[in-house]
Amino acid sequence: MRLRRILYAIVTLIVASSLFVGGLAEWQSYGLLTEDSGTQEGWRYAGYVQRIPLVSVCCVVGAVGVICLGWYQLRLAGAVTSIATLLQDDKAGAIGDRKRFFAPLRMTKIDELYQAISKHFAGCTARIAKYEKQIKDLQVQIQLSQRRGKNTEAIIYSIRDAVIVIDESDRLLMANEMAGRLFNFDFNNSQHKPVSELIGPDQSEFVDFLTRRRQSKGQATRKELEFLEDGTPKTFDCIVSCVYDQGRQVCGAVAVLHDVTREKEISKMKSDFVSHVSHELKTPLASITAYAEMLADGEADDEQTRKEFYSVIQSQAQRLNRLIENILNSSRIESGLIKANKEPASLTMLIEEQLQMIKGYAEEKKVEVIGQKPIVFDQVYVDKDMIQEVIVNLLSNAVKYTPSGGSVKIEIEVDEGASLVRVSVIDTGVGIPEDEIEHVFDKFYRVGANKKQAKGTGLGLNLVKQIVEKVHDGRVFVTSQVGIGSTFGFELPLATRQGSRSVVKIVDSKRIVR
Repeated sequence: MRLRRILYAIVTLIVASSLFVGGLAEWQSYGLLTEDSGTQEGWRYAGYVQRIPLVSVCCVVGAVGVICLGWYQLRLAGAVTSIATLLQDDKAGAIGDRKRFFAPLRMTKIDELYQAISKHFAGCTARIAKYEKQIKDLQVQIQLSQRRGKNTEAIIYSIRDAVIVIDESDRLLMANEMAGRLFNFDFNNSQHKPVSELIGPDQSEFVDFLTRRRQSKGQATRKELEFLEDGTPKTFDCIVSCVYDQGRQVCGAVAVLHDVTREKEISKMKSDFVSHVSHELKTPLASITAYAEMLADGEADDEQTRKEFYSVIQSQAQRLNRLIENILNSSRIESGLIKANKEPASLTMLIEEQLQMIKGYAEEKKVEVIGQKPIVFDQVYVDKDMIQEVIVNLLSNAVKYTPSGGSVKIEIEVDEGASLVRVSVIDTGVGIPEDEIEHVFDKFYRVGANKKQAKGTGLGLNLVKQIVEKVHDGRVFVTSQVGIGSTFGFELPLATRQGSRSVVKIVDSKRIVR
């Protein structure tokens, strides 16, 4: 810019000089400045005005005008250059400092321009400050939105339930690992894909439910759905809610699937338990009530009949007491509080005592019960009453599910290397289906195919498992073949491993020695 100004000044001077020199030359040609122009009298004679040529005067005046115009243009160019420099170096400062900004333009002819531009830039300064504040506020809001979005994603990914979020076009926006595992898709690489393509046709019921809820724009809706997870049927409580934008328009939907398989199993077990226990309680109570009413009505005329009625009432009352005791014992062990009075005992002797009790029941069913000769050393450190209950339960179950003409055999084996004694009860009964063997020790569970063989509550084997494993650090086992028979048994540590503890109290599944 400076070079242009210098060139412009040089050209202006050249043009002005040319005009001035041309004017002087034209003047000279008229003889005003010649040597023989005459004397003073000749000068006066010709007349000054009449002798001045018009072209020469115009050239001189033009030269002066060119010089003035060039000076004005150079000054104006300098002012514009200063303004551009100020704008480029410091916009805010240039606009704010109006005196310094318009100093190059302070000429009388441009005062009005100065005032107008000054007013305009003052308004621009206020608007720029306002826009800068709005930009800062927007930046803060964007940062907060990004942080909330990350927190939302972290929460969704950490939820143990399956979560799926779709947009208004039923495309996947977000899903956690549980959802990917349930519907068998990679949740990290499946965004913006149609949810109907990610979820297989065998789970189309969920896709239809999700899309219908989004289109209905209604409140959150709940529905139970069943899926296959790793080949196992599972039940899920599905809740679908619409997602709204700031204008309260539906922009998607979110589905949360909670696995309620275990809850339904527990609910069913409770229902079955109530049903079984109610039936078992009603049977002895009905007998007690009936015989008591007959006694009250005087239907027992002789002493022998009254003794029979008393005997029935007593046996049914004992049966009722055993049932209630089993339920209470199971609850005590499960709650983590039980006292076990342990002492050394011969397992063979404990078994022999229970064999004598069970033989009467076996003879009624015409089932042979085979015992075993005593072993030299089979001492265990146990609560005798609890272990006797274990033996009675195993023997009575074996006799109960063995048809007439069958046999029940009990064997004892000592493993000195492992310091264990193993008891096995072998029967030739109806057997247990292979797919139900793993459940026979579950609480309230009864084998479906054998329910008609005998009555029960499903508490006996569960109580056996808890007494052996939780109270005595042992192990229960079972093998079976349908139509051939079953083998139930348990293992206990030999007394040499027990030391001299006398009373054990289980609190929160941890033993405290007293």
